[in-house]
Amino acid sequence: MNQTSNNKILLIGINAKYIHSNPAVHSLKAYADKYYPDRPDGCAVEIAEYTINQPSSAILADLYQRRPQAAAFSCYIWNWTMVQDLLAELPKLLPDTALWLGGPEVSFHAEKRMQELPQLAGIMVGEGEETFLELLRYYWEHAADLSDIRGIVCKDGFTGERSLTDINKLPFIYNPTLVTFQNRIIYYESQRGCPFQCAYCLSSIDRKVRLRDIETVKAELQYFLDRRVPQVKFIDRTFNCNEGHALSIWNYLRENDNGVTNFHFEIAADLLTERQLEVMRGMRPGLIQLEIGVQSTNDTTLHAINRRMDIDALRRTVAAIHSFQNIHQHLDLIAGLPYEDYDSFAHSFNDVYAMNPNQLQLGFLKVLKGSPMEQRAGEYGIVYGSRPPYEVLYTKWLSYDDVLRLKGIEEMVEIYYNSSQFTHTLPVLTREFASPFHMYEALADYYRTNGYLTSTPSRSYRYQVLLDFACSVAADRRALFAELLTFDLYLRENLKSRPDFSPENVMNTNAAEKQKMRQFFEHEKEAHQYLKGYDSYTSVQLLRMTHIEKFAYPVWKQCPENCTDRLETPAYILFDYKNRSALTHDAAFYEILL
Repeated sequence: MNQTSNNKILLIGINAKYIHSNPAVHSLKAYADKYYPDRPDGCAVEIAEYTINQPSSAILADLYQRRPQAAAFSCYIWNWTMVQDLLAELPKLLPDTALWLGGPEVSFHAEKRMQELPQLAGIMVGEGEETFLELLRYYWEHAADLSDIRGIVCKDGFTGERSLTDINKLPFIYNPTLVTFQNRIIYYESQRGCPFQCAYCLSSIDRKVRLRDIETVKAELQYFLDRRVPQVKFIDRTFNCNEGHALSIWNYLRENDNGVTNFHFEIAADLLTERQLEVMRGMRPGLIQLEIGVQSTNDTTLHAINRRMDIDALRRTVAAIHSFQNIHQHLDLIAGLPYEDYDSFAHSFNDVYAMNPNQLQLGFLKVLKGSPMEQRAGEYGIVYGSRPPYEVLYTKWLSYDDVLRLKGIEEMVEIYYNSSQFTHTLPVLTREFASPFHMYEALADYYRTNGYLTSTPSRSYRYQVLLDFACSVAADRRALFAELLTFDLYLRENLKSRPDFSPENVMNTNAAEKQKMRQFFEHEKEAHQYLKGYDSYTSVQLLRMTHIEKFAYPVWKQCPENCTDRLETPAYILFDYKNRSALTHDAAFYEILL
């Protein structure tokens, strides 16, 4: 029962979701395959990927059936609990299998981990490609003792630091096929390391930035472009820390755009140059998207976490990119940082909200093992969870009650702002409050007080609750908010059934209005004044594929102050679902005359 396969080494990745993959284990295998081709007959490196949503018993059974000589887990905060569960059971079933760990969750305090988990053969510390290669030789050729392999902690202790990997020696992990990664996000790295020392981040430990040869990068990106993959997510920590490197890649993507693939970058927006912005201006809408870590706009907080950032430059750059109307911007905040209390965080929130990002991620400090923040947690009075993800509970400046309130606000931002489903309603509703933060705070209180559900999949439920909330603060504007929500709803979907809160659709119930609508589509079938790309459709088909709504308020206006007064004459809006925004997926819409 407990026999192992004496020539198979298994690399194990346990991902947060099925659409994710683990580039680390694929990099280890690709490196070993390239630089150890003359291995003994029958020796093989295999990869097993799972998700944290699978029962640990099912993963355990699969690992048992594989019976590897050695099994190495890639460890992160999202999978560490499950890895520990598996480590407790695997030795009972496969006592002869050597168990190894690697990854950021175990690279720090590795000696302590070894003491806590005596069933381990060892832990690979830091970058693992060269270390793993030597481990293979150890198992397959008995070429050296474990103590001779740098970069591991074994039962005899730490064997010493290993020099950083030459990033240009790393093979491209997606050759020769993408079948393994079908329906998954494609991750790619063009550099390793980060020049900054943000106290909450493990990347601050490795300040040496190593760039992959730019011609190699271009060839590898072309591989994705040729195969028209939906998205490539760069995992470079600060992609634009080297201006020339970033500019070369963005220029190449603009010039070789296939019209389909989207590329995701994590950047420092205040470092963007005019040359880089000019390249961005000419990109196809949706070609790239940017994730920008703001974290806080409190100067004292930024100084405490070693984050150098020009907030005014950031604000100008985000506004410039927004004016291009072709790039999705995702801005991040972190609650629980030093010197940031509830009111200070509210100020940071309002500062970032005013930048009008496509998404605003309100996250909470995670005190990562080995990070400078872990070392200074006591000084800052940061108390955090003992189990992954080690999230902040309270600090000197932020109570646990405050954290709970911010959790509620986070849910509201996720449901209503980040869904991009309420883009015309929220700006008008926010004007009823002292600030956007106060609006989301009040909305979270409204949900909690009334026992509303935050996890319901029903879109109409979220719309109805928001209307009820709006009426609770501006009862005299129910008609306005009902029309705003109706506009937002039809902007995303050509509904089969009309929601209860929407005003009566006279286009379907009034004979005169129905006749005007039919005449409009008869004319549109011939002239195509508004509907482009509908040449082969009849007027009846045009009617079904689009939607016309009559409004008493100018709710389609982008400026909230311009849409609160009733129109002298009602307006008709045509929603075109065949033509959508590449950034928001909103339908195109036109004000028409009937």
